[in-house]
Amino acid sequence: MTITREDIAAFADGELSGERETEVAAAVTGDAELAQQVQRHRALKAMLAEHYAPVLGQCAPERLTSLLAQPQPAEIVDFAAARERRESRRRLPHWGWIAAPALAASLVLAVFLPRQGGEASPYVDTQLAAVLDDRLVAVQSPREETRVILSFRSEEGRYCRAFSGRAGSGIACRDETGWKLEALGKGSHGDPTDYRMAGAGDAEILALAQEMAAGPALDEEAEKAARARDWR
Repeated sequence: MTITREDIAAFADGELSGERETEVAAAVTGDAELAQQVQRHRALKAMLAEHYAPVLGQCAPERLTSLLAQPQPAEIVDFAAARERRESRRRLPHWGWIAAPALAASLVLAVFLPRQGGEASPYVDTQLAAVLDDRLVAVQSPREETRVILSFRSEEGRYCRAFSGRAGSGIACRDETGWKLEALGKGSHGDPTDYRMAGAGDAEILALAQEMAAGPALDEEAEKAARARDWR
């Protein structure tokens, strides 16, 4: 029986049931490596949950709750389009074990800002490059000034890393020159418990990362291997 990364992620999140849950549980019990993968998934999920706990405990700003109180026009649902969107989501890699804590905070979404043209360099500065070069997702404190949220391979085969910090969140992909910025989210230089900084940009970045990725997010061992190859 083949156990995929998607199976491990779903099992770690408690999303399997019936016969498949029994099969995966038996495989995890009898295989130390699979058991370690489950532990890594759960540890990362717990770390992200701790990071987003402050924002989940806050009330939404009045400027947003007031929008919910305004009467909205009736929506005409295109069931064919809705069915297609549902099927498209099923074909995406299973990233729920990473994205769920951030998406839970997505009531307040930052405006997503693609990298604009101009004189500014499209590559990250040396300080952020050092973080992206060396830091592993599972081996970092949630209180780091700049955190790496996840790593993945893009459709073009490049290694990409999503990050979040006081100056904002974003995605950078490694090429021959360095870490090239592919997207920037709206950030905040305020207190680290500020509502917008703590949850809004990260949710947008995670959603975009899932669209860009050619497969599941890298686990700790895959990140170590990529780092040893200088992310190339």
